[in-house]
Amino acid sequence: MSYRETEHLRVLIANERKDRLALVAPIVVALGHEVIAREIDVADVGGVTARERPDVALVGLGESSAHALDLIDRIVREAACPVIVLLHARDPEFVREASKRGVFAHISDADVEDWQSSIDIVLRRFAEYHALQGAFGRRALIERAKGILMERHGVDEAAAFEMLREQSRTGNRKLVDLAAAVVDGHRLLPRDPQPAS
Repeated sequence: MSYRETEHLRVLIANERKDRLALVAPIVVALGHEVIAREIDVADVGGVTARERPDVALVGLGESSAHALDLIDRIVREAACPVIVLLHARDPEFVREASKRGVFAHISDADVEDWQSSIDIVLRRFAEYHALQGAFGRRALIERAKGILMERHGVDEAAAFEMLREQSRTGNRKLVDLAAAVVDGHRLLPRDPQPAS
């Protein structure tokens, strides 16, 4: 067996049909992964996802596409993992609706030998997505800190950024950490400097 970056994953499988859960679980185990939860009820899947923190979730399309879409909604809302839709037959409309709810891919139970490759790709794209999301969050935080410094010190954007950068260097702190401190603490500071008493 060749080396995989995604050996021994913790997998949640969800489907409204118990017979489908029973078929999918051994396939996941045969790939070298652990099935940490098998969920049928929409009401339970969010809590199980939050508690178990799976590496990936496989949601099967059972009798009702509405049920599967509700499962996807709950898992995406609670999970820090990608969701993959498992199809038994082609269903472009369902895939379109699932993609709107945040799934990262779909696989077919007819192509079991391709599951691991699909999971590998999904996990890589999910990691890239989170890295990009983090970069946007850091950028927004720095922009907010610059805005606060511009307002409080009456300086332009370049000067506010230089203030952050200089303090980051002299205080040996990451720029984003310093920006967070400015944003977190600015409400404690008066808008206008108070005269010393």
